Amino acid sequence: MARATGWPPMAAERVRRAVGVLRGSVRVRTTAVAVAVVGVSLLIGAVALVVSLDVLLKRELGATMAVRAAETAHAIGSGVDPVVSVAGDDDLVVQVLGGSGEVLAASPNAAGRPALARIAPGTSRETPVPFDDDEFLVVAAAAGDGRVVLVGHSIDGVTGSTRALTALLAVGLPALLAVVGVTAWRAIGRALAPVDAIRAEVDEITGTRLDRRVPRPPSHDEIGRLADTMNRMLHRLERARDRERRFIADASHELRSPIAAIRQQAEVALAHPEALPDRGLARAVHIEARRMQTLVDDLLLLAQADEARLPFRRAVIDLDDVAFAEALRIRTQAPHLVVEVRDVSAVRVDGDPPALRRVLRNLGDNAARHARERVAFGVSEVDGWALMWVDDDGPGVPPADRQRIFDRFVRLDDGRDRAGGGSGLGLAIVAEVISAHRGTVTLTGSPLGGARLTVRLPLGAAAVAGAADRAREG
Repeated sequence: MARATGWPPMAAERVRRAVGVLRGSVRVRTTAVAVAVVGVSLLIGAVALVVSLDVLLKRELGATMAVRAAETAHAIGSGVDPVVSVAGDDDLVVQVLGGSGEVLAASPNAAGRPALARIAPGTSRETPVPFDDDEFLVVAAAAGDGRVVLVGHSIDGVTGSTRALTALLAVGLPALLAVVGVTAWRAIGRALAPVDAIRAEVDEITGTRLDRRVPRPPSHDEIGRLADTMNRMLHRLERARDRERRFIADASHELRSPIAAIRQQAEVALAHPEALPDRGLARAVHIEARRMQTLVDDLLLLAQADEARLPFRRAVIDLDDVAFAEALRIRTQAPHLVVEVRDVSAVRVDGDPPALRRVLRNLGDNAARHARERVAFGVSEVDGWALMWVDDDGPGVPPADRQRIFDRFVRLDDGRDRAGGGSGLGLAIVAEVISAHRGTVTLTGSPLGGARLTVRLPLGAAAVAGAADRAREG
């Protein structure tokens, strides 16, 4: 390419880059389109103006010549010589034709010439003449006795007017297009300046500087809304990054505890083999390994929830059966607690049975961990929604922390003991699973004095039909 143009290679490369930039510039393309549209419109308008002027002037000239021909025909009928009135006017010609088309009389500039045109009375024609370089507009009028009067006038004035207008437009239209191009270039550049500022700021933002925001123009137009959208996106990215960092830090801290416990048991067994009973090390490692597996499974489930790909399978599940089964499990594992199942009605929902059982298991474990003496389960149906709640008589949760309790790795002051079995992920998993089922979970005060966790789920199609049947039977 550089050899073909004769330019040095570096110069040719710079030219190609400049052309590429211009082709990829919205400002250039928009200005070019604006100039092209205005140019085509002006060209069409200019052609229409010139043609209209030419037609109008010729029409007026034809009307004037028609009046002159009628006057000449009247003069002939009155016996007046019509040729005398046009003597000395080279732009005007008069001929009187006989019935067979012969020239009976003519103005001096057409003396001895054949008829200018063979046209019927009342019509006109543009025709060249032998005595002038310009064409003449010839009009015919009947003069009686089969005679025809031809009156012609040079169209040089019409041609001159249209040429003058064409020359004026040829100079004015390019100048006007230049003004349009410069104005469009500056206006578009001013409009796109905030976009370039946004682009420059976004180009400087890195993964470690998500706290930066793009500049917002004062206008309330599309660019202003674009800046608002970019800033909201950056805010979401910053929150996601901070959440990811906290998640990684908390996960690392949680995994460190069982790893440290396994290492401690192993070091004691190596240093003092007699200090551990038979298979004591294996038992300790097995306990910590199960704890690690549970934590990793919880982390995997939350990661899948973040990517909206929880492995759910839909089926009809009886929530009352799940509540009775969970109450039985809590009674078995925590015999010191009084576990009640009250206000339970038959309620069915469409959902993933293992996931919903896990939800109630996490709620039950949370209640058992904080209860002093009593835990209660309940299931009911209200206004097309399934409600499932778990009460405890523990210390409860302050109102300021009732939303934060569903965040990951959140432990309130009364529940920070990891030996109690909590990893800080149970309620976070509940929130994700219920959200995936298009439901909600809330924490309020309990009639027992502690906390009440309430799950709200939409009824399944089968449950809605059953409720309608029961209403009709009632």
